[in-house]
Amino acid sequence: MMRTVTGLFDDYSDASTAVSALESAGVSSGDISIVSNNVDKRHGNQSNAAAGAGTGAGIGAVVGGAGGLLTGLGLMAIPGVGPVVAAGWLAATAAGAAAGAVAGGAAGGIIGALTSSGVSESDAHVYAEGIRRGGTLVTAKVDDAQAPEAEAILKRSNWVDPVERRRAYEEQGWTRFDDTLDPYDAEQIERERLRYHRPGI
Repeated sequence: MMRTVTGLFDDYSDASTAVSALESAGVSSGDISIVSNNVDKRHGNQSNAAAGAGTGAGIGAVVGGAGGLLTGLGLMAIPGVGPVVAAGWLAATAAGAAAGAVAGGAAGGIIGALTSSGVSESDAHVYAEGIRRGGTLVTAKVDDAQAPEAEAILKRSNWVDPVERRRAYEEQGWTRFDDTLDPYDAEQIERERLRYHRPGI
């Protein structure tokens, strides 16, 4: 049976390290997904695929290059999150859900994509908000037997504890991800990064 393991990262480099470690551990690139906030256009020249993909374009065509997941990053927009670079099954699911969403219907594409893959709704809201505030989400579908190793890889790569982050968000008056809110701008994201930055790590 397959399980979904998920990690939120404040730093894109930690997330990309986690993706590479998952691939090295034998998790297929097709079973890994990455979604990273790109408001500050850090990843604009990440790859030819990313440069060629228009915002809102389907992700499927640029996923799964010969060099692993990270060579297939494409640009898209997620309601309430803004521009992201993304690759993998979660990105394709979120893009499809967002394109097919009816106003007032199901929660944003990213929430639906996460919950349908087995992530709790509570955690899905924290993860979506984390991306909105400048973070990067790594998700992998793995066999039950491989799940403990995959989770350990994510934790070793400086993942964000979703319970602690939920508490931090709630202290600021947050209750849940709201895709009708404006995405964070680069200045707000920088403030968020400084808030959670751990010196010396």
